[in-house]
Amino acid sequence: MGAPFTLYVDSQFLSPYALSAYVALAEKKLPFEVRLIDLEAGEQRMQPYQCRALTARVPALTHGDFNLTESTAIAEYLEDLYPAPACTALYPAQPRERARARQLQAWLRSDLAALRQERPTEGVFHGEAGQPLSDAGHAAAAKLIQVASALIGAGQASLFDVWSIADLDLAVALRRLWQDELPESLRAYVEIQWQRPSVRQWLDHNAAARA
Repeated sequence: MGAPFTLYVDSQFLSPYALSAYVALAEKKLPFEVRLIDLEAGEQRMQPYQCRALTARVPALTHGDFNLTESTAIAEYLEDLYPAPACTALYPAQPRERARARQLQAWLRSDLAALRQERPTEGVFHGEAGQPLSDAGHAAAAKLIQVASALIGAGQASLFDVWSIADLDLAVALRRLWQDELPESLRAYVEIQWQRPSVRQWLDHNAAARA
């Protein structure tokens, strides 16, 4: 496997983007060390972390003398280094499906700001009910459900013929509505993603950090 991997994540295991990078490594079955960054203390803006994390955010991946931040960049780097069939694919093989997966990832990270603010990741991982959604929150939730419903039908376990990292990212977004009204087909889809062994490993870390 060459140089070892180190993944820097938030100390509370609450970042959905750190989760995405963690699952990417776990699905590839690559050995890696997890190191914690205390975001509340501002450790992401301190040395030596800021020196290795160009954007001063989590997650950050260290591979030998190479450092990389941003979860989608990390996933694509791992996919290029360890492609299928030797390792589990993180993206579909077909160009159009791969483009759709990347489109979905980019959209989930750049839109729906009101939903991310009003349904923070504590609710995603701990199931805590949030306050009633604002008008902007309702609009974002409706848009998310509309897009997800167009891509996921009843009984559908993944966006494409096989699982991709975009399935995880979509499931995390939908989990923000877990205490709200969510179509049963989407709820079942999220449950399937939440039971993947790689995701369960992260959830175990999250539970330990909360204890």
